[in-house]
Amino acid sequence: MSEPLLNSNPTSRSSAEDEQDYSEDISLDNSWVPNEKRPSCMRRYRKWIITGCTATVLSVIGIAIAMSFSGNSVKDVIEEGTNKDSSQSWVYNQQPTRFLSKSSSQKPKNVIMMISDGLGPASVSFARTYYQYTQNQPYDYEMPLDKIHVGQSRTRSSSTLVTDSAAGATAFSCNMKTYNGAVGVGPKKNPCGTVLESAKHAQGMLTGLVATSRITHATPASFSAHVQDRDNENAIARQQIGDNPLGRSVDLMFGGGYCHFLPKSEKGGCRSDSRHLLDEATSKYNWTTVMYNSKEAFEALPSDESILPAISLFSSDHMEYEIDRNPQTQPSLTEMSKKALDVLYKATENKEKGFFLMIEGSRIDMAAHSNDAATHVHEILEYQNTIELVKKYVDEHPDTIMISTSDHETGGLSLARQVAKAYPEYLWYPDVLTKVKSSTIKLEGLINQQSTLTRDFIVDIVLKDHLGITDATEKEIRQLMKKSNLDKYLAEMVSIRAQLGWATHGHSGVDVNLYAYGSGSEYLIGSHENTQVGEFITKILDLNLTEVTTRLNLDNPSFHINNLTEKGKLEYNEELQHYHHVPSNLKHQEL
Repeated sequence: MSEPLLNSNPTSRSSAEDEQDYSEDISLDNSWVPNEKRPSCMRRYRKWIITGCTATVLSVIGIAIAMSFSGNSVKDVIEEGTNKDSSQSWVYNQQPTRFLSKSSSQKPKNVIMMISDGLGPASVSFARTYYQYTQNQPYDYEMPLDKIHVGQSRTRSSSTLVTDSAAGATAFSCNMKTYNGAVGVGPKKNPCGTVLESAKHAQGMLTGLVATSRITHATPASFSAHVQDRDNENAIARQQIGDNPLGRSVDLMFGGGYCHFLPKSEKGGCRSDSRHLLDEATSKYNWTTVMYNSKEAFEALPSDESILPAISLFSSDHMEYEIDRNPQTQPSLTEMSKKALDVLYKATENKEKGFFLMIEGSRIDMAAHSNDAATHVHEILEYQNTIELVKKYVDEHPDTIMISTSDHETGGLSLARQVAKAYPEYLWYPDVLTKVKSSTIKLEGLINQQSTLTRDFIVDIVLKDHLGITDATEKEIRQLMKKSNLDKYLAEMVSIRAQLGWATHGHSGVDVNLYAYGSGSEYLIGSHENTQVGEFITKILDLNLTEVTTRLNLDNPSFHINNLTEKGKLEYNEELQHYHHVPSNLKHQEL
C-alpha cells in the first residue's frame, strides 16, 4: 500500500540581523563652472533654429502630398501592421536582437530552465571581476550571463520577505507563492501541478532534471514532487520514481543523493524504511537506465532515446564542490548538462513535441551559506560554463529557449568590507582567493579526522597548503585548535583577507537577476515576480497546470481551485512571519 502523497512535518525557521551604517561626507567640486557670462544659446543660434524649423515644415508638407497620391492610405498601413501572422501573438512584435538567438522566429519547442541557487547580483559581479583578474581580461569583458541579462526576479514567499529554495522553486514550477519549506504545494498545503508535470502529462513532452545537489533537494523536488516539508526527502524520492497520483513524470535525472533511494542496509542508503527505490524504479515504474556511483557507466551511456527513462546519481549526498571535485569519479554540471541535452535532442529531433529540462547550479548557494568565497566563485564559474554550453545549443537549435534566474540570494555578499574603525578604503583583493585549493567544509572534515591535532598541522597543512594563508594570528590559530565551527571560521579568515563582506549565513530578500536567450526572451525584459517566470513557461508551452493540480487532488474532497484576486494577494501580507519587528528575535552576539 503506497504512502499518502503528503506527509506533514512542519518546521519553523527564523532569522535576525543586525545592521550598522557608515556614512560618507562628499564635497562637490565646482571648479568646472565657468565664471564669465556668455550670450544665451537662443541669441547665438537664432538664425540656425529658424532655418531648421522652416525646412522641417516644408518636409512634412511634401510627405503629406506624396501620401495622398499613394495606393495605400495610412489606415491601410495600420491595418497591415495589426493583421500579421497570429501564430506569433505570444511574443511582442518588437524583438530586441541582443536577447535573441540567431534565429528566433518560431515558437519554442523546448524549454531549458536554469536555476543558479543563491546567486545574487553581487555574486555575479564578484565572479566576473575574479575571472577578469585571473584570466587577464579587460574591465569590460563580459561573462556568458552578462550577454543575456534581461531583467530581475522578485523573490519573497507567501510566509516571509526572505524566501527559501523550496518556496522559491515552487514559484517557478507552480506559478504560485507559497510558504518557506513547501515543495510543490500551495499556501494551504495542497499539491499544485508543476510545469514539468504538465509538460509531460498534458503535452507529451520529455522532461529532465539535472542538479549538483541531492536530486531530492528543494529545487529539483519542487518540479517533480509534492510534500509539505522539504526535509521529507524519502517521500520526494518515492514520488520522483513514479509513486504518486500522476505516475512517473520525469524521464531523466542526473545529480547526487542516492541516499534517499536506498535503505539503510545498503551502502550509502539512508531510507528509514526497507524500500529499495532504484530496484522499484525498474521493476514497477519502467525506468530503463538506473545507475549510481559510476561516472564510467554514465560516460558510456549512448546519447539516444534507448536509455530513457534514465537515472544516474553520483553521490550519496550532494555532489562535490567544483573546487574539490575529482573528475575521475564525478562529472561537472556542464558534463551532466551536455549529456542530458544530447539525449533529449536525439529523443525528440523527429517529433512534434520537445522537452522541458531543469538545470540547477545547486551548490552556489551552499558555499555562500558557509561564506566560503573561493568555493562560491568556483561554483559560479562552472555555472557560467554551463550557460555558455546551453547558449550554443540554442543557437544550433532555434526552437529552444533558455531561461536562467535564481530562487534567492544567499550570504548578503558585498564586494568591500569595513575592517577597521577608520573610514574604509575602496577595494577588495581577488588574489587572496587564487591561493585557496579546498572548500572550508572539506578542511573542517580534514581537521576533525585528526585524533591528535597539532599546531603544525593547522599552520602548515590547513592554512598554508590549502588556503594560502601565511599570516595567521595567534588568536586565529588557537580558535582552530578548539575544533569549533571550523567551516565558517576558516571561511571568515579568507574573506577578511580578501576584504569581502557577508551579511548572513542564510538568504537575503534582494531581487535577483533574470536572464533569457532564444525565441520569446524579450517577453521577460523588466522586473517580474518569480511566479511570472513560471507563467511565461506555461504560456509558451500551452500548459494547463489547473488540470494537473486537479488530478493530484482527486482524493481530497475538500480541495477546490480559486483564482487569486487582488484582495487575496494582500492576505499574504497578514501571514508574513517577519513583517513586523519582534524584539525577542533580536540576538546580539554578546547576549
